[in-house]
Amino acid sequence: MSLNIIVLAKQVPDTRNVGKDAMKEDGTINRAALPAIFNPEDLNALEQALRLKDANPGSTVTVLTMGLPRASEVIREAMFRGADGGVVLTDRVLGGADTLATSYSLAQAVKKMGNYDVILGGRQAIDGDTAQVGPQIAEKLGLPQVTYAEEILELKDGHIVVKRRLENGVETVKAPLPCVVTVNGSAAECRPRNAKRIQKYKYAASSTEQTKLDDARKALIAARPYLNIPEWSAAFVEADPEQIGMPGSPTKVKAIENVVFTAKECRRLDGSDEQLEDLVKELIANHTIG
Repeated sequence: MSLNIIVLAKQVPDTRNVGKDAMKEDGTINRAALPAIFNPEDLNALEQALRLKDANPGSTVTVLTMGLPRASEVIREAMFRGADGGVVLTDRVLGGADTLATSYSLAQAVKKMGNYDVILGGRQAIDGDTAQVGPQIAEKLGLPQVTYAEEILELKDGHIVVKRRLENGVETVKAPLPCVVTVNGSAAECRPRNAKRIQKYKYAASSTEQTKLDDARKALIAARPYLNIPEWSAAFVEADPEQIGMPGSPTKVKAIENVVFTAKECRRLDGSDEQLEDLVKELIANHTIG
């Protein structure tokens, strides 16, 4: 059977390179000050989607991302790995959204996309670590959901069978389609870029990016529609202005504090067994380890 698969992906700031300018005064992330990457667990979700596509000829994988226009980089990266295309939901009025407003906006975009069988996304994004958006989208769409997925074991007869990785073991569950599945980082890593797909999709560009291209590139995209990455606005997905962005976000940041870890002292050891043993005992005693 052929499937229409939607993958929710997010371009996130690389939290491995956080500096003093990482946060704005209003408590939101200063995304311009941090390198942007494909959210790691969304890549795990993409791999599960591509495995479903491989096992079900004729299936399509469409990536949906919300963010600044530069989030089209996520769509291209997914296309290089096997996705068929994607949509960027971008609009100034969507800025500053918490999980509630984000899930509402994405749910509206999913409704606009229409026909779908499975919606896959990462368990959580590294810039928030809430793990709330996927389940909230399921609730807003009235769909069953499976969280903490590690592997999709089977999909047939209108049902999906998923192995979940929980804190104290694993669980296998069965859910009817369509449904939302959020995927753990413990799932299989996403396959690498495919050289032929890079050659095919390297000139893919969003509407915003196309305004900066020369006429030759614009003509190429016009002749090859699969290179066009659509950008959707809040109005296009018929989003209620009171439920998006800052107005639709009940979560407010009260205060931000920068914490810098510095060494209080330095101790040099000569490598003797006695000194190492004493150091280990001291670290255990003050609960640094153990």
